[in-house]
Amino acid sequence: MSASQEHGQDQTPDPLTATTEAVQDLKQALAGLGITLPSLGIDLASCAVTTLTPRPLVELGRCNLATARRLTAALRKAAP
Repeated sequence: MSASQEHGQDQTPDPLTATTEAVQDLKQALAGLGITLPSLGIDLASCAVTTLTPRPLVELGRCNLATARRLTAALRKAAP
């Protein structure tokens, strides 16, 4: 659950805040499965775009073979 959801805020956070919360939620979910993506974060280049509505991207980054296998196993287990 994101920080804004925990505090009962009804307002939609700005895109950067929403993306930051999504990254934290993803880190926590992956950590619960014993998976760490060291480069997981916000793609800073996507924040520099000068549009009316910024659309920050989540950078998943690279991982080693063992992490890729754990992630694959977790996704397969969660698939319907």
